[in-house]
Amino acid sequence: MSTLFISDLHLDDSRPHITSLFEHYLAGDEVRRADALYILGDLVEAWVGDDDDAELPQRIARATGAVRDAGVPVYFMVGNRDFLLGETYAARAGLTLVEDGAVHDLYGTPTLLMHGDVLCTDDVAYQQIRRQVRSPEWKQQVLSMPLEARRALAAKARAESRAHTSSAQETIMDVNADAVAQAMRNAGVKHLIHGHTHRPAVHHFELDGQTAERIVLGDWYEQGSVLRVSPEGRELRAIRE
Repeated sequence: MSTLFISDLHLDDSRPHITSLFEHYLAGDEVRRADALYILGDLVEAWVGDDDDAELPQRIARATGAVRDAGVPVYFMVGNRDFLLGETYAARAGLTLVEDGAVHDLYGTPTLLMHGDVLCTDDVAYQQIRRQVRSPEWKQQVLSMPLEARRALAAKARAESRAHTSSAQETIMDVNADAVAQAMRNAGVKHLIHGHTHRPAVHHFELDGQTAERIVLGDWYEQGSVLRVSPEGRELRAIRE
């Protein structure tokens, strides 16, 4: 009995070994015997729309759909790289969409689930861009563009993101402690699971006089990372072929 969490895979044609690792892991016994699999955002390096006819979205849909067909629910939360992923692709890939900031009960423990980017409030420039691109008007405008134009826009956005990341201070790209505390208070929980920062760790701290826990999922750039939650506890570990 276990529930699995992954995030920040950033699947891309430039790293085929990670796509293969993802497919291999989803086909394995741990996933197929799980109570559920959660993907907390940034499944791909860039998502240009549910109508993308490239090979990678098709491979992902086959892998996640096979998990769903095996009787294991696959929950998906959009991140900052794949926030344009919608219900059309989710249905094709066997994904159940989950809102960022949802609270799910994990074996009797209410747990806040987030991608994590909204918690990085010290990165003011990023938060301004996030508000812009998450607006319904911006998304509608982009999705109305031809597919090739969207691919070009995504490539430009990735380049700008790399430039921002390389020039920004490390501290502002991590979560803000006050933002974490407020999000957990608002949700009424003492447990949080998120990704985005690529800094896998289990943090214990005091929140309003009680012990709280924040688990950060790892990225899949060089290897995989999974959090296994069971009634017995939580295990965060790396995945290698």
